[in-house]
Amino acid sequence: MVTLNFDAQRCGKIAAALMLGSTLAACSNMPDLASRNAPFETAAPASVLTPASVLTPATVAQDQPATATAAQLPMTVTAINVTVPRALSVSEANTYYPNGDIVWRGDPIGDRHAQVAQIFDTAFHAGTADMSGATGVILDVEVVRFHSVTEKTRYSVGGVHNMVFKLTVRRASTGAALAPTRLVEANLPALGGRAAIEADRNGQTQKVRVTGYLSQAIRHELARFVSA
Repeated sequence: MVTLNFDAQRCGKIAAALMLGSTLAACSNMPDLASRNAPFETAAPASVLTPASVLTPATVAQDQPATATAAQLPMTVTAINVTVPRALSVSEANTYYPNGDIVWRGDPIGDRHAQVAQIFDTAFHAGTADMSGATGVILDVEVVRFHSVTEKTRYSVGGVHNMVFKLTVRRASTGAALAPTRLVEANLPALGGRAAIEADRNGQTQKVRVTGYLSQAIRHELARFVSA
């Protein structure tokens, strides 16, 4: 199992570096966010607990999920623990849809578990770096699936970066969970053909786009956690 545990204070520069990438990615392809299971159950009034919205390509133009500002999130993320279990299978097969929990080509061939863990760690630190609310929280993140696209898919039809993870938010002062663990599925359209090549030329690599998107995704989930 690959586990990353870093202090959130180190990621101020990372947040600035990813801001441009995530903004461009959001403008070119607004991702779908779908949360599975019940929303966070907190001590807040029942009106806060709204069902998770599911966006599809047909509705995204009319119903884009707003990214909360730091002032709207009354919390400070003090630590993020990312775990990518070694039990997750990895596929390097260059087929349209290979069998595997982890399919990733945005880094050189290597330890895919460690590469995925680093992507989540970088993205989630960047997405929470400017939060300065009164409640200190710890995020426990366990990756369940990270299915990107192969070379064959990317340079032809394109596809979807499908990322699934478990999210637990704990109070930093006591370690107690503020809500049951939540399963989150995040889908980002993967560019294909000429669009993928042009994106690479413009610095919008798969890694840049996925990392920038996940930095928005964690903000979106935490906003849903506290919003009315």
